Amino acid sequence: MQHEKREEIARVVKYVLFSASAGLIQSLTFTLLHEIVHWPYWPCYLIALILSVLWNFTLNREFTFKSAANIPRAMLMVAGYYCVFTPLSTLWGTALTNEGWNAYIVLFGTMLINLTTEFLFWRLVVYRDSINTNARAKKDMEIEQTQPQEGTE
Repeated sequence: MQHEKREEIARVVKYVLFSASAGLIQSLTFTLLHEIVHWPYWPCYLIALILSVLWNFTLNREFTFKSAANIPRAMLMVAGYYCVFTPLSTLWGTALTNEGWNAYIVLFGTMLINLTTEFLFWRLVVYRDSINTNARAKKDMEIEQTQPQEGTE
């Protein structure tokens, strides 16, 4: 039981760290398009979001969830999440920035909502039955089984 709890905490930490790198990609892309190209909020946001999702999906599938799940199926499920999240977040982002909210406050608030809801969706829906099934997870299990257990010496 304690091992599973530690493993889940480690999964959350990895997810947050990888998502932070995706957030950096999203922020830089948004900033370049917003400040240099001077596009409105919504195309800057959508392009930045797509790039960060592709990055985040790739890293978290391999390292956080260690999943051997069918990639096209998993991507379709993630696309389904974004079919709901993207229009909603684009609408509220556009509405808030049109009301005078700072675009970066809206962007970072939206990113925090995305971080939380996406983790839950990936953990409970996309990878629910395939966590720790890829080659990396199997190798980690072999290493763990060869090490002495705590309190057995």
